Amino acid sequence: MSLSDRFHVRLRLDRGRFALDVALDLPASGVTALFGPSGSGKTTVLRCVAGLERAPSGEVRLGDSCWQDEASGHFVPTWQRPLGYVFQEASLFDHLDVAGNLRFGLPRRPTAAQVRALDQAVALLGIERLLHQRTHQLSGGERQRVAMARALVTQPGLLLLDEPMASLDAARKQEILPWLERLRDELAIPMLYVSHSADEVARLANTVVVLEAGRVRQTGPVDTVLSTLGPQGGDDNGVLLMGRLADRDADHHLVRVAFDSGGLWMRDDGLPLGQAVRVRVLARDVSLTLHEPRDTSIQNHWAGHITALHPGPHPSQVLVQVQCGATALQSRVTTRALQTLGLAVGSAVWVQVKSAALAR
Repeated sequence: MSLSDRFHVRLRLDRGRFALDVALDLPASGVTALFGPSGSGKTTVLRCVAGLERAPSGEVRLGDSCWQDEASGHFVPTWQRPLGYVFQEASLFDHLDVAGNLRFGLPRRPTAAQVRALDQAVALLGIERLLHQRTHQLSGGERQRVAMARALVTQPGLLLLDEPMASLDAARKQEILPWLERLRDELAIPMLYVSHSADEVARLANTVVVLEAGRVRQTGPVDTVLSTLGPQGGDDNGVLLMGRLADRDADHHLVRVAFDSGGLWMRDDGLPLGQAVRVRVLARDVSLTLHEPRDTSIQNHWAGHITALHPGPHPSQVLVQVQCGATALQSRVTTRALQTLGLAVGSAVWVQVKSAALAR
């Protein structure tokens, strides 16, 4: 990948009780998630990239374009940066209908390219039927879809999303996630996506940056990062597996997701066979046994061996890494169980996957 295909960010900012010091070299494509707990600096990074805050020591480059270089005193104001910004709240204009909100950032006589961009955004986010509605008539999920479409109308070179689902309930989140996936899959616009939800990151991101107390703790592909969160991961500890729908058991409404080392039977959500999917297997949903399981309701079990033991999120727990062929899984067990079963690095075990979820 050439330098023109990279997104470079270096920021240092001191607020007394909080200091941000990050250096990132990221692919200028796909979705990069800024992941971490509240107060870790995710939104501050986003605001600095947007030019809404100016880090006293900073450099921001997207491909061949330099937006900030404090070494030379160069700083491009927000309105001159080709980016779209989607906030936690949609912040729509209540005195305008949806169409008026979408046209607000365009000149009175938009170019043909701008009209095409507006039409594409409307179609991509499925808001045709909403165009003549007032914003107070929209659900939370619909408001965010309109906000995303408005950000796309300006044909940005970078899309920034600051926890766009933070204010939505679980049902509205499930409503909007497929549209975010569609943006990722159908647009050639790099995205920076702020979230503290491992579920969202697992489903949407290509690359993940883990922030903690203003510092970068880890950067890498989504499946690698989510599989190595360690004790800080808590209930999010587990692995993200990249597979493909291989078989269907229509009688029992199940599908088998195939991986390099085998497969998992899961609930059939109607996706076509052959489709690539992401599967989250959380450590809390994986148990260990010394012998091949028989006469059990748990349908998914693989043979493997223990490759590592790590402290769990509580002193009573251990995270056990098990290699099953080419696939690595994690199990969260108690220290008592570890001792009772005599488990150690190198031990042969069977893993039982009690539950797994498609992350798409």
